[in-house]
Amino acid sequence: MAISRRHFITALSSGVAASIAPRSGFCAPQPAQAASMKPIALGIDNFAVRAFGWKAPELIEYAKGLQLDTLFLSDIDCLPSLEDAALKDIKAHADSAGLALYIGSWSICPTSARFKPTWGTAEEHLRTGIRVSKALGSPVFRVILGSMDDRKTPGGINARINDTVKVLKACKGSAMDAGVKIAVENHAGDMHSWELVRLVEEAGRDFVGVNIDSGNAAWTLEDPVDLLERLGPYTICSSLRDDMIWNTPEGVSIQWTALGDGLVDWNTYMDRWRALCPNVPVQIETISGFSKAFPYKTEGFWQNYDKRPEVLAKFEALATKGRPLEPFKAPEGVDKKEAEKAFQKAEVEKSINYCRKELGLGRRAAKA
Repeated sequence: MAISRRHFITALSSGVAASIAPRSGFCAPQPAQAASMKPIALGIDNFAVRAFGWKAPELIEYAKGLQLDTLFLSDIDCLPSLEDAALKDIKAHADSAGLALYIGSWSICPTSARFKPTWGTAEEHLRTGIRVSKALGSPVFRVILGSMDDRKTPGGINARINDTVKVLKACKGSAMDAGVKIAVENHAGDMHSWELVRLVEEAGRDFVGVNIDSGNAAWTLEDPVDLLERLGPYTICSSLRDDMIWNTPEGVSIQWTALGDGLVDWNTYMDRWRALCPNVPVQIETISGFSKAFPYKTEGFWQNYDKRPEVLAKFEALATKGRPLEPFKAPEGVDKKEAEKAFQKAEVEKSINYCRKELGLGRRAAKA
């Protein structure tokens, strides 16, 4: 706590003007003293309040009410229209609310189980996202490869990485011309952190980076702080939440939580964030209320994963600190949909409050 407050107080007293993440260049490691002088921007990923079914205008008003710095529209379906005139109106709305927009969509791997032809071919999907991101002033377009199911497909995850790299390379010119970087997420257990690093390096680090997801770190049996060490230098966007992990006879169970309700040491995490990627906003994507089992101690599990003992040891050390959590259940007599909305809203707002009070995040908060 003392470290985080020191960073916060330094930011208040320095009077340093802070700008949202620049369009060019990746965040390189910086000395801790220099990093501490710029408050980290704070925002939300719209998936955190998915139950509301809000479109971009409603999401902008919600983020404005929370006095956030950024709004991550991680699904372009939430945009009422992709026409240039409509996008211009959305950007003007966000600008008037004091929000920087980050834009995203889903799988660009044509052979992934998660790929859908909604936006055409993988390349057409990616080019559409680049165009939309440029129009809305987003420095990035977030995409995914797929999910853990892709680890079991013919050729395994390495084949899916190769297919995704081909799509990225085919669209490099469009991204470079637009000044938009492609942020590939570690999504739903699809890639270990070192596999995602390979994807970025092979596609081209000059236009491809990482959307880091701290919750998904646990789904590849990695400690979120350990994963940040590998992905931090490549990180250009974020979707963050906490993890509760507990041991079971066959392995572990994992339940995502609001920040501060899980096992992640967020003071250490943010100290490393300030050193590795201080210009990247912290954007909250709470997906709480259910658990998933990972029977990694059973025969055959590691056929689909890359077992690295030193990485697993850090994850197991984290799991020893955990405890089982009950899943979310709507109270008796309450409409389930309304209960889900209230639960999601409470989780993301609790996380925002934690980020401000305990971690000193948020540029508007720093100026208050």
